[in-house]
Amino acid sequence: MAAERQAKVAIVTGPTASGKSALAARLAGELGGVVINADSMQVYEGLSILTARPGPEELAQAPHRLYGVLSAGEACSAGRWREMALAEIEAAREAGRLPVLCGGTGLYLRALTEGISEIPEIPARLRAAARALHRELGGEAFHARLAERDPASAGRLHPNDSQRLIRAWEVLEATGRPLPDWQGQAEAKAAPPYDFRRVVVLPPRDGLYASCDARFDAMLKAGALEEVRALMERGLDPALPAMKALAVPELIRHLRGELNLAAAGEAARTATRRYAKRQITWLRGEEARQKIQTMTVNEKFSESNAEKIFPKIREFVLTPSR
Repeated sequence: MAAERQAKVAIVTGPTASGKSALAARLAGELGGVVINADSMQVYEGLSILTARPGPEELAQAPHRLYGVLSAGEACSAGRWREMALAEIEAAREAGRLPVLCGGTGLYLRALTEGISEIPEIPARLRAAARALHRELGGEAFHARLAERDPASAGRLHPNDSQRLIRAWEVLEATGRPLPDWQGQAEAKAAPPYDFRRVVVLPPRDGLYASCDARFDAMLKAGALEEVRALMERGLDPALPAMKALAVPELIRHLRGELNLAAAGEAARTATRRYAKRQITWLRGEEARQKIQTMTVNEKFSESNAEKIFPKIREFVLTPSR
């Protein structure tokens, strides 16, 4: 069984506030594993509260990797994360540990399981120019400008999704080809390099939304405003991913005096619920599209139900390949 486990990689995913971090820590703790972050915001330092980074209880159960490893002044891509994740997976396997990927960033997990296209490196001057153009035009006008040149990318992106809009623009500027052309050339699609076992935590929507709201309130009490204030004082480019993390834009507006705390809080809760809804839609689509062995848990994972559902999850992860 030890030899089989070496080839396995567990994935614990789900929308925000679904309990996936607690589940991943429990799984890694009981199976001698390592939790590897697959959340695009938890890779940045300075956002431990607002990104709900694993706390002392989870960290005590198993080693955790790729949390807070990049500066908030950097922009991490799916390709960069994939290289870091693969290195951590191999390190875990060499140590005889089970790699347990944990996160809800669908593009990161797809890049890991299916491969990613080899898009040429984008020159720094073009990255800077793309961000400057976005600041000058604003989200709506930038989206319209992209639609004129790359309708496929613009059609699947929201005008508020500045990070991906800018990415699509800079790829087009640097290569002369739209991003979907490059994404259609992903490598290693025939077979993933590992025996992936994916556990998707999908609680009922009403309960999940309530958990999102309650967690935001807890974040405020834990010092989320101070975390955002410290981020603001660094003078970072507002187009950077860390500056777009859930609740950061709304709390920045509060700290600038544009919104009172109640209004900022309501806007942040609404944004979080909408994000959770998009994650649910993505995860259901991926389950139907991908051929990865998957187990869906239709309730939030917590200590209260762990003894009921964890044995089934454990068995699913350890079962030999079909």
